[in-house]
Amino acid sequence: MTTVAMAADARHEAADRARTGIHIDNVTHSYGARASGRGVVALNRICLDIADGEFHALLGPSGCGKSTLLYLIGGFLPIQEGAIVTTNGPVTQPGPDRAIVFQNFALFPWKTVKQNVLYGLRKQGLKGEDAEERARDYINLVHLSGFEDAYPSQLSGGMQQRAAIARTLAVDPKTLLMDEPFGALDAQTRRVMQEELRAIWGRSRKTVVFVTHDVQEAVFLADRISIMSSRPGRIEHVIDVSLPRDRGEDTLEDREFIHLSEQIWRLVREQAVAATRGR
Repeated sequence: MTTVAMAADARHEAADRARTGIHIDNVTHSYGARASGRGVVALNRICLDIADGEFHALLGPSGCGKSTLLYLIGGFLPIQEGAIVTTNGPVTQPGPDRAIVFQNFALFPWKTVKQNVLYGLRKQGLKGEDAEERARDYINLVHLSGFEDAYPSQLSGGMQQRAAIARTLAVDPKTLLMDEPFGALDAQTRRVMQEELRAIWGRSRKTVVFVTHDVQEAVFLADRISIMSSRPGRIEHVIDVSLPRDRGEDTLEDREFIHLSEQIWRLVREQAVAATRGR
């Protein structure tokens, strides 16, 4: 059977099982000329189910394929082997059910906050007062009221990321993909943004897939955490986070939070050491 036929079979089998959430079945992805032996296998037979409305963190050493997996879920990279299926069917390309927030904000610098948020709405065909009202609602949601006419260069890093999140949420994706969205922020702003994201997610209950290097960030935010191996990336552990869903500053001092963070750090450290030895 050809690779194309095998991939098609995998998609059909996954589609038969897909009722809710995201189903990742035996996904392998390589960069470069793998057939000639010069390619790099980034992901190796990834299998993972993410439930509807779940906040799922991907954690692991640098180069383990976390962002690659996120881009495959988003449809921004072609699926070479295996299948990824959502409630909308097999993922073959980007779609309105999945939207991504990047680390570098990715705002249009020549557009104001409101114009950035309106951009996606107008691409969806929403116009006039309906688009304006929705843009206002999401700008309010991320606490940027009063900054609607500000340009990105006039905003702090945290405010720019709030604007990026508002723009993404406004188009109402079913799944929110986040690639280290707070990685470029200072420690204080990062903590505030984590709390804001938890609050926003608590109101919207969207499915979130969140890539991070930060163990405490993953434990604070997620319902479940997948720990990936050193390259080629595999899912080594999936950890349930049994903390209350309402989490704030006090959570950081909670005994269970500290214990779980230490446990997960040891698992991540094993993979980081393996990655170093592999080089």
